[in-house]
Amino acid sequence: MAPSVSHSSMANAIRALAMDAVELAKSGHPGLPMGAADVATVLFAHVLKFDAAAPHWPDRDRFVLSAGHGSMLLYSLLYLVGEGGMTIDDLKHFRQVGSNTPGHPEYHHTIGVETTTGPLGQGISTAVGMALAERMLAAEFGPVVDHMTYVLASDGDLMEGISHEAISIAGHLRLNKLIVLYDDNGISIDGPLSLADSVDQVKRFQAANWNAERIDGQDPEAILHAICKAQASDKPSLIACRTTIGYGAPKRAGTNKAHGEALGAEEVAGARKNLHWPYPPFEIPDEILEAWRAVGRKGAVAHAAWKTAHAALPMERRAEFDRRLAGNLPRTFDAVVKAYKEKLAAEPVEIATRKASEAMLKVLAPAVPELITSSADLTPSNNTKVEATHDISPGSYGGRYVHWGVREHGMAAALNGLAVHGGFAPSGATFLVFTDYCRPAIRLAALMGIRVILVMTHDSIGLGEDGPTHQPIEHLAALRAIPNLLVFRPADSTETVECWELALKTTTSPSILALTRQNLPAVRRKMTDENLCARGAYEVSPASGTAAVSLFASGSEVSIALDAQKLLGDEGVSARVVSVPCMNLFDQQDEVYRRTVIGDAPIRVGVEAAVRQGWDPIIGVDGAFIGMSTFGASGPYKKVYEHFGITPQAVAAAALRRHNLA
Repeated sequence: MAPSVSHSSMANAIRALAMDAVELAKSGHPGLPMGAADVATVLFAHVLKFDAAAPHWPDRDRFVLSAGHGSMLLYSLLYLVGEGGMTIDDLKHFRQVGSNTPGHPEYHHTIGVETTTGPLGQGISTAVGMALAERMLAAEFGPVVDHMTYVLASDGDLMEGISHEAISIAGHLRLNKLIVLYDDNGISIDGPLSLADSVDQVKRFQAANWNAERIDGQDPEAILHAICKAQASDKPSLIACRTTIGYGAPKRAGTNKAHGEALGAEEVAGARKNLHWPYPPFEIPDEILEAWRAVGRKGAVAHAAWKTAHAALPMERRAEFDRRLAGNLPRTFDAVVKAYKEKLAAEPVEIATRKASEAMLKVLAPAVPELITSSADLTPSNNTKVEATHDISPGSYGGRYVHWGVREHGMAAALNGLAVHGGFAPSGATFLVFTDYCRPAIRLAALMGIRVILVMTHDSIGLGEDGPTHQPIEHLAALRAIPNLLVFRPADSTETVECWELALKTTTSPSILALTRQNLPAVRRKMTDENLCARGAYEVSPASGTAAVSLFASGSEVSIALDAQKLLGDEGVSARVVSVPCMNLFDQQDEVYRRTVIGDAPIRVGVEAAVRQGWDPIIGVDGAFIGMSTFGASGPYKKVYEHFGITPQAVAAAALRRHNLA
């Protein structure tokens, strides 16, 4: 920075832009940007490795504003350093429809935002995955991967339950290139933090195998010293920065009134006086702006050095690194999938789809080196670990399998971090019923449009003896309701292969593979070059003659529908069977295809061991549905299916009743 420009002037530029934007919008959170401006100034001006002219430089340090409500801190910084084309006009349109500056930072929407944040706890947890990605890529590609992940977190982030999962994962894996700057202002929305919390966060993080200390967050020298010490640590680090929320505001500083509303004209004027900032709204003096723009340019030297190191990689390694960062699958991928489908067609087997997935992973693991598999302490049940992969462990990051422990939510958020960092196709696993624990992170993956694959086994009452606490009933419907999430429920090995293929090829949506515990017969016995699951639904067994009945089913219930088709045939009623492996993809098809698959049979019956919600667009509001309307029960799975009337006989009977009434 220019010698004549002080730290306080640079920090006050952040404070002024933040309070001006919130004031103009009459909406937002001025408190955090004003309180944490000193921390942000030290980090960006003296520490963070980035090149404002190349915001997607792979070896940049990552900065995650976990306290996403303080978004004007980040937007102000992006404007000041000249990154991503952020303009003063963008700041003036803060929180307006279509603006580049939404209320909370959004990945892919605003250049310079590394991940979507706002739901508290998600940012710090996603950052764990980003820090893990850096260590894993560095273990594989060496000198071209060497960067830090910094997080600015709030009291709210650290109170959310997911933060406990995240910090324990990071501490266990010794992710020493992760540094969390905690905006320790002692204020929450309701008032003093002491109203609801008395945790000593420094001790808490130390107990989770982090280095942690508390400093004066308004003292630039203390901030810089703490960050430099953390950079040299062999553990992740927490720096609790004691700040004053709304710093500079004459009446609201240090109070909850500074948190989430515009300060008001009188308070803004008083803050300008206290901060010795006599400039009009949105005006940054040339010398201060130039000092910040110099900060944005200083990373060009490190970026140039990285380009030299990148060019020095052996040609094949450089091409592989670039392919991985671009998110492209290996050129051999299609041939590998086709060969495996041919094998399945030649040797159909009765197998649980979780085991079919495991068999597919044995083929995929050597063919797709960026594929990361993992489980939340259910490895033997999820069947996501294969011989070709080795464990990630503390200080050893050359493997491709992660044991997350019983931390489903933390796992899902960390997978998001692996995905947004780049270089990996991350997948994780647990039971389908525990998507309830993962849902906020799954929703953010869908919102961000990233490739994350969740293998959710034990997908229905078919898990049997564990009973209703573990039997998902409403979960398929709830997950299908999330926009841009692909929920796959394959019926056999071939559909499982096709669903894995689609999940890996889809780079703009996360996917869920809902897989069975119980064995299923092969329903697809003919090889097809086309991926039939790609349309979301297709006719798996045509009618003999003109169809009087259309049976629609997903997953384990497709074989039930096929058996019902035979029973109906014995009664002289012609039926067809449609497999629906992915309703979300079927919804995206053109009207002609949808009408063709739904058909014109007068009787439609849906079959799924779950609630009806979501099936009416296919079977019609007057269609019959064989499924669940209550929670499940404990017992051998075949007995449980019989108990709830999800059987070929029940399906055929429902169709016959309507046929006889016709």
